[in-house]
Amino acid sequence: MGSILRFRKLCYVEPVKFESFQPQKIDKKEETVATDAKTTLEKNEKRNKRQPKEWSCINSCCWAIGYLCTTWWLLLVLFNCMPATFPGFQVLESPGTRLKLEGLTALHPVVLVPGIVTGGLELWEGKPCAEGLFRKRLWGGSFTEVLKRPLCLLEHLALHNETGLDPPGIRLRAVPGLVAADYFAPGYFVWAVLIENLAKIGYEGKNMHMAAYDWRLSFQNTEIRDQTLSRLKSQIELMYVTNGYMKVVVVPHSMGVIYFLHFLKWVETPPPMGGGGGPGWCAKHIKAIMNIGPVFLGVPKAVSNLFSAEAKDVASIRAMDPGVLDSEILRLQALEHVMRVTRTWDSIASLLPKGGETIWGNLDWSAEEGHACDLSKKRYSQASAGDKDTNDSDVKMGFHVKESKYGRIISFGKETLQLSSSQLPSVDTKEFLGTRTNKNTNSACGGEVWTEYDEMCRETIRKIAENKPYTARTVLDLLRFVAPKMMQRVESHLSYGIADNLDDPKYTRYKYWSNPLETKLPDAPDIEIYCSYGVGIPTERSYIYKLSPNDKCKSIPFRIDSSVDGDEDSCLRGGVYLTDGDETVPVISAGFMCAKGWRGRTRFNPSGIATHIREYQHKPPASLLEGRGLESGAHVDILGNFALIEDVLRVAAGATGAEIGGDRVYSDIFRMSDRINLPL
Repeated sequence: MGSILRFRKLCYVEPVKFESFQPQKIDKKEETVATDAKTTLEKNEKRNKRQPKEWSCINSCCWAIGYLCTTWWLLLVLFNCMPATFPGFQVLESPGTRLKLEGLTALHPVVLVPGIVTGGLELWEGKPCAEGLFRKRLWGGSFTEVLKRPLCLLEHLALHNETGLDPPGIRLRAVPGLVAADYFAPGYFVWAVLIENLAKIGYEGKNMHMAAYDWRLSFQNTEIRDQTLSRLKSQIELMYVTNGYMKVVVVPHSMGVIYFLHFLKWVETPPPMGGGGGPGWCAKHIKAIMNIGPVFLGVPKAVSNLFSAEAKDVASIRAMDPGVLDSEILRLQALEHVMRVTRTWDSIASLLPKGGETIWGNLDWSAEEGHACDLSKKRYSQASAGDKDTNDSDVKMGFHVKESKYGRIISFGKETLQLSSSQLPSVDTKEFLGTRTNKNTNSACGGEVWTEYDEMCRETIRKIAENKPYTARTVLDLLRFVAPKMMQRVESHLSYGIADNLDDPKYTRYKYWSNPLETKLPDAPDIEIYCSYGVGIPTERSYIYKLSPNDKCKSIPFRIDSSVDGDEDSCLRGGVYLTDGDETVPVISAGFMCAKGWRGRTRFNPSGIATHIREYQHKPPASLLEGRGLESGAHVDILGNFALIEDVLRVAAGATGAEIGGDRVYSDIFRMSDRINLPL
């Protein structure tokens, strides 16, 4: 009965409605409130999430430096971990090892003379920012500590702008010994490879010496402040006596070449100006001078460095990323700081071109005229001094380019290059003197004056750049105008002309001694002089400039116009005219004195000292295992060139220039020299 009643209830009773299964009708106000709440919740969630920081220029620089350093050290570790030989790869035997097997042994003492920049400098007294760096290297070495405080480093590297000596409270001195310039930085050799090969045939501390000096100073100031020339004289005399009265072989590099040329005149000059060695000192103590990468007649790079703190590589970096070098973040302005420091170094000014338009050319002519920039078109057959007919007749040796503007060391605007000298405005820096006043100058911006450009008005700066080209003669006038304080200091120590009469008493002054065109070689006919340098590398010769778009205070108003390129056969690349050389020194500067100026008995070489040209055709490294190259002709890397090292070892062991092959010439140095009209 109960079951029947329950069945009847299910069939006839109205089903129950469950509200949870039916859509509810929501009021519009309630819907709006719900939407706003949901939006607020989403915003809060986004705020709680970590936001990425904006990527700045400093971050990019730090990461780039980190990647470069990591890659460098990784490659260095891998190189040191690799076995000496690989299957299928034969490592060349070092010259020292091979010549030792031939029976070569040490004979003549050897003196190494480093060039600019490559020698280490250590701190003896400094400002509070250099606390903890006493007797540590501020230049050369690992740079670990000093890179943490770059502005402090620059302050200590700068010299006094008026005296060219130490500023108050700062003393940097050259690192002594072979370690002064064996490596510039860990893994980057300078003299280390040559020293090692000399050691293999018996050289050591008693018969090998590094003539370290403070390369920032003028040459005479190294004697005035540090007595460096006196100590070098004493060292050579000591090595001469303690090594069986064997004459010394001197091996200078780069700026060290003209530093030692200054020494040759100083050592025989009576005191107090000279060393008092007397006539005959050089003939008694020196066997040979093997100049490597010589800068006898200067380098155009020095002009661009002093004028705008630039060179081709700096201009290329600026073209790729204009903001890197001009950034004012954290007051970087790298080039302004570099110019501020380097203009206090007389050494940079010692590398300015010597010989004026006679050597470097004028507005319409240069000795390199017709140089072929496509080195693949050159037929680099070896030539000797007697092969001038081959040099002159062979147009494939690099004389097929019709026009040359090498003589215009600085030009403003590409259109200037198309004009002949008669169409160009004359250059007379005297016209600027009336406009160089303190009115409307950059120094009005306030603060400390960084460079002498800060004391020039913009009207004067614009006049400098009015389609005017500057030659080796007028570029000195230009530097006297834009940097008068620097040039006044420099020209009391250096000279850049050509002597009319070398017997004139004025040429007994020390300012002329480092210019081979204003001094005589010593009376020492038994000495041999070598000009050893690399060829086959495009080398900076002249520049195209423009006004800087940056008109801000404490900025350099001129820059290389890297947007300017020549035709396919032109030597103009990125605003720079290129010629043959070792990447730093043009052939005409490295080889002219040995090819013509000192060849035979001339007024510059009255005793007829024998000269030899030894050129080394550049070949880049074939693999990473060769490091920077065993046949490199680059300005510094040539010190690891096996052919050059062999020449040095053979001469040090007693060979003469004739015995090692005499002249070895690949460039057009003889033809270039013949085109220079210099009375000898």
